[in-house]
Amino acid sequence: MAESGGAARPVAKLIDEFNRLPGIGPKSAQRLAYFVLRMPAEEAESLAHAILDVKQSIILCSTCQNLTDVDPCPICGSDSRDTAMICVVEEPLDILAMERTRSFKGRYHVLHGVISPMDGIGPDDLKVRELLSRLEDHSVSEVVLATNPTLEGDATAMYLDRLIGPMGVRVTRLARGLPVGADLEYADEVTLTRAFEGRREV
Repeated sequence: MAESGGAARPVAKLIDEFNRLPGIGPKSAQRLAYFVLRMPAEEAESLAHAILDVKQSIILCSTCQNLTDVDPCPICGSDSRDTAMICVVEEPLDILAMERTRSFKGRYHVLHGVISPMDGIGPDDLKVRELLSRLEDHSVSEVVLATNPTLEGDATAMYLDRLIGPMGVRVTRLARGLPVGADLEYADEVTLTRAFEGRREV
């Protein structure tokens, strides 16, 4: 919780809410709250409406499980994407990172997490079943496992490889051009491009 003592109750509540956001410490929460206070009323209302709108209008793509406001999402609905390749990522933010490289022309699948027994997250908590159903018609020839290079990411990739391998689909993993322990969303375009180019059999 932010140190909001001395602030009026509505301001203190706003500071506390900002402090709950990832990467926002007490000082940043205070600065954001007072920034909002100084905003013209119409700008503050626009911000509030944008937050409500994203909560009300964003859904999961029924194909790839990415966040979208139309179903299927623009990537799954594009005729220019290679339908024979699926890149599996942990989170929707990872797709943004991949798309910045312009090196992958296939489609995606978002797991919405990784297997993490310590956090009580198992395969059934991820979008694994949805991925396997996309492979049943044998139209996909390669699945690129682009989970983060962490213990949990590696464990998830190995689990998926064991499931997908027997289906006759080629399974590759991004090369280790990515720093161990880092998240895809923070990787630069060159590193991600080289990782794609150097992908290998799992």
